[in-house]
Amino acid sequence: MRLSTQQIQVIKQTTREIFGPEAKVSLFGSRLNDQLRGGDIDLLVALPSPCHNATEKALRLTARLQLRLGDQPFDVLIVDPQSHRTPVHEHALASGQAL
Repeated sequence: MRLSTQQIQVIKQTTREIFGPEAKVSLFGSRLNDQLRGGDIDLLVALPSPCHNATEKALRLTARLQLRLGDQPFDVLIVDPQSHRTPVHEHALASGQAL
């Protein structure tokens, strides 16, 4: 995993600030592979209850993470009980590593 301990803590804390204490965040995509370089930070936020304003909250999470971790590209997916799951969601759920 190509994230530092400090980056992981910032991501977890910021996710909880925006989505609440029950939110679980996972990393998926190229940042899981230590042999690669670069790439965006792909995050999956899993919620136990329906999320209202999911798009707005995902954008807020991205903005705060960029302020706290530097101007890096983030992709944030949200999954809750009412989400329509696409193949990207299924891939993230299957391959993601909890932070």
